[in-house]
Amino acid sequence: MTIPDLNIAKFGGTSVANYAAMQNCAKIIAANPSTRVVVVSASAGVTNHLVSLSNTALTHAQIAQILEQIKTIENGIVAQLAKPDEVTEKLSSLFDAMEELAFHEELLHRDDLKDGLLSFGERMSSLLITEVLKEQGVNAENFDARNVLRTNSVFGEAVPQIDEIKSLASQVMKSELAEKVYVTQGFIGADEQGRTTTLGRGGSDFTAALLAEALDAVSCEIWTDVVGVFTTDPRITDAARPLPELSFDEAAEMANFGAKVLHPATMEPALRKNIKVFVGSSKEPEKGGTWIVRDCVNEPPYRAITRRKQQVMVTVKTPKMMHAQGFLQQVFTIIAKHSLSVDLVTTSEIAVSFTLDNPTNSVAERLNRETLDELRDFCEVVVESDYDLVTVVGNNMHSAAGVSAKIFSSVRDYNLRMICYGANPHNMSFLVHQDDSTEIVKELHRSLFE
Repeated sequence: MTIPDLNIAKFGGTSVANYAAMQNCAKIIAANPSTRVVVVSASAGVTNHLVSLSNTALTHAQIAQILEQIKTIENGIVAQLAKPDEVTEKLSSLFDAMEELAFHEELLHRDDLKDGLLSFGERMSSLLITEVLKEQGVNAENFDARNVLRTNSVFGEAVPQIDEIKSLASQVMKSELAEKVYVTQGFIGADEQGRTTTLGRGGSDFTAALLAEALDAVSCEIWTDVVGVFTTDPRITDAARPLPELSFDEAAEMANFGAKVLHPATMEPALRKNIKVFVGSSKEPEKGGTWIVRDCVNEPPYRAITRRKQQVMVTVKTPKMMHAQGFLQQVFTIIAKHSLSVDLVTTSEIAVSFTLDNPTNSVAERLNRETLDELRDFCEVVVESDYDLVTVVGNNMHSAAGVSAKIFSSVRDYNLRMICYGANPHNMSFLVHQDDSTEIVKELHRSLFE
């Protein structure tokens, strides 16, 4: 059965951090009869603990201590349930399986085991919020996302298989949506062999968008701890303000260039199926939020400013590059082979410089090392770190008079290591030293929005 106005609602880690937070989520879900699928992240703090277990050499006692901290978070929620006995046995089984993986002697060396361990945060929170929903009178059922979220086998950064997800969701979920609300996990999936995979940090938004696409939903709500998408990160400046609307193109640029409130891949399924996306605060739902749509009523030259941290600049050069054919192709073939994304590129007669995302303890960090080693086989490679990427997002930036002049005037007192402008009408990006990026964002915000 197809729900004509089907809505998918996703709740982030702070929204399911404790029993009171989960009650807020339950009220939001119960208030909207169109919400038939709920996607949840791990409770706040749990994923960080699981990442520590997955990536750090720890003693037996240290592992036990971290596991106890995770159990304390989950048991704190159970203790406030009206009927804790409904979940204690299932939660205990999850604890046992999580502990077995945490102590596995090969955990630090096998990405499949790491993904298995990282999945427990979402699996536990979905179990508990299902029970909170039942307390609110909602006919909710905990659903394992791995039954429909089919991916490839690249552990840590798995790629969803769109057609298979749609087929599986149609077979397994669609017919039940009129009768029940499915509560499922973000971030996790399974490959063809049934092995648990993960979509990368922040992948719960992506899960919600993928399910919205697969189930032909009209809208997808992203509930977090902020009242919508802001003109910039409100932690950088108090003058940041929420935006009532964004276009898909603007939101995609913001997500790609560092806006933490959105996962970069979330916009792809929404854009393919024209699914409206809402971003709001589960703590203050009455304050509204940001709607992301195909076409906005107003499309200003400056919409927002983003910052993406932990960037490296790579410069490759070879004495043979002078008028050499095929050098760029060789460089970018290697980058593509390792599935890395390059944002900024500049070239000269003898060198090419580009930026790479390089977050600590990430799959990208490992792939970057492998890529650079391969590049060194045929050219000189210079790597410079400690950079941030600052981006102004807007509309028709390459053709509107005075737009670039105002931006450059705002940052005239700072050293800009790289500039990317003109290839896309929706952004202008600068690579700057990490020590300057906060002040640069503040200066830009004062000039463009205040």
